[in-house]
Amino acid sequence: MNDSLRLIIRLLIPIATLASASPALADAQVLDAALDCSSTGHAFVAPLVASGAIRSQPMHVEANSMNAFRTNRSLTAYGFPVYVVLGYQANDPIFTHGDGEPIGDWAYGVVVRGSKSAVEAKVREAGSQAVVKNAFPFLTAIVCTSP
Repeated sequence: MNDSLRLIIRLLIPIATLASASPALADAQVLDAALDCSSTGHAFVAPLVASGAIRSQPMHVEANSMNAFRTNRSLTAYGFPVYVVLGYQANDPIFTHGDGEPIGDWAYGVVVRGSKSAVEAKVREAGSQAVVKNAFPFLTAIVCTSP
């Protein structure tokens, strides 16, 4: 295969990948309004469980009791695809308690696919006071916690 054809293929693969992802994001449930930090862990997570948007059992529980729920369908936050939904509320049977000190009375949020700087810009532009931090390279957490 010649070099120019190889270059064209390398350029077309990312474009094809983005084009195939666009319809899925177009049908995604948007979580922006709920991430304004005026809710609670229960109020954020319970409707997502009830609608089947996320699994009812957490895939992981941190020592601070933050539960990570796998998504069942496409969700977005500030235009970024949601990788995991996070939540915790004290004395709520939806959530599993970790073996350490709880994060607070409640907390909720998401982990999205996107850089911290890009995600934080969108979160601040929307007026949310959520904490934005790197979860892993190209995965960023958007988290609201009790005062």
